[in-house]
Amino acid sequence: MRKGYIVEALLEHTIPFTGLSDGEHEFHFVLGDDFFIKASDEELEGGNLKVGVTLVKSSNLLVTTMHVEGTVRVECARCAAPLDLPISNDQRQIFQLNADEDPGDDELVGLEPGAISINLSHYLYECIRLALPIRYVHPPGGCDPEVEATLQKLSVDQEHPPDPRWEALNKLKNNLP
Repeated sequence: MRKGYIVEALLEHTIPFTGLSDGEHEFHFVLGDDFFIKASDEELEGGNLKVGVTLVKSSNLLVTTMHVEGTVRVECARCAAPLDLPISNDQRQIFQLNADEDPGDDELVGLEPGAISINLSHYLYECIRLALPIRYVHPPGGCDPEVEATLQKLSVDQEHPPDPRWEALNKLKNNLP
């Protein structure tokens, strides 16, 4: 993930916590193409994801556990055709209430004393990005057949005949006492 990349806080992913009692609460979201458009990430072209959030509220902490599952539309690195990539991931994020300063921990986010809600847009985006593989490719046989044929024609045989100079050096090496 790009360092320092922040996703715009979207109202539909805001959870007001001031009226919630201490204990566990469940929230559900659906992330569609609009989410990815607003995220402005050129690699992620769209998707359809279901999100379940469990929020545990206590007097000084909010602990969220996010589960993201569904597909993300990306471009195949081999054939450049669209690819609906299945993903599933869990992420925990802890919010400290009434924090006067930043706790300095990636998992712990300090909330200002007057905060009444948390917005999960950025953390949902992080959860999605962390679920993605390094390289996006179709499963074997799933790429565009025309591109596959062209790649097959252009592939280079990786077996090269040994350089005769190495053979001469090996003879010298083997003749040493």
